[in-house]
Amino acid sequence: MNRPPGPTSDPAAPPVSGAPGSGGATRLVHLRTRSVLTIALASLFGLGAVGWPLVISPRSTLAHGVDAPWVFALLLPLILAVVLAEISEGGMDSKAVALLGVLSAAGAALRPFGAGTAGIETVFFLLVLGGRVFGPGFGFVLGSTTLFTSALLTAGVGPWLPYQMLGAAWFGLGAGLLPRLRGRLEPVLLAGYSAVASLGYGLVMNLSFWPFGTGSGLSSLSYVPGAPIGDNVVRLVGYMLATSLGWDVGRALTTGVLVLVTAPVMLRTLRRAARRATFPTR
Repeated sequence: MNRPPGPTSDPAAPPVSGAPGSGGATRLVHLRTRSVLTIALASLFGLGAVGWPLVISPRSTLAHGVDAPWVFALLLPLILAVVLAEISEGGMDSKAVALLGVLSAAGAALRPFGAGTAGIETVFFLLVLGGRVFGPGFGFVLGSTTLFTSALLTAGVGPWLPYQMLGAAWFGLGAGLLPRLRGRLEPVLLAGYSAVASLGYGLVMNLSFWPFGTGSGLSSLSYVPGAPIGDNVVRLVGYMLATSLGWDVGRALTTGVLVLVTAPVMLRTLRRAARRATFPTR
């Protein structure tokens, strides 16, 4: 009896995404060229939002005011909304949205178990694993939605939230951009990235608060408007050492250890879920 040809019976057909030997990269959120450009522009704006104190001209009125962080805090949600809308239009189907909702809810539920206690963070490891398995586009969206959902659940909505969402979005994006590596070395790669990215997240949050949180030139750790970039970098480093380094290191250690411990099981689980949903796996 002749059977009807299956989905992979055509020898000219491309390999099934996620099938052994297909080598397909994870793209749960398919990024079009326009989506990539949108993320790039949003990231450039985000860099300006956190890095303006170090590069602003001494003659600029922005350098001598305290309203810049608030302006950026108001604009960042709009920028992130544009990015999320663009990505959603470009490649998120119902399965992707469902999985995004599950992981975002899981991350939001995990965060209260560690946030605010000596830098122990229990949410960022999930962003790393999600971005690793499902790609940079999904990682970017997952970081934003997880921090937003967590803020709603814990009454943590404030001017700092857009910066947290942006930092977490970069966290997941970077995990999706890591080079391919399988086997025992993959958890080590992800743990190392987690530690470095955790410190980077701390830097983002410090830059969002430092210019106006310590006053203008009131101490050796304060931001000095219009000062040479080297002087302000020294002041920023001193501020980080005096205030947040313990939390940043705690976040780096917690996230790195969680990734190292859970990666072997979580990666297999997420990749199995992706295959069953006919998503390509990485």
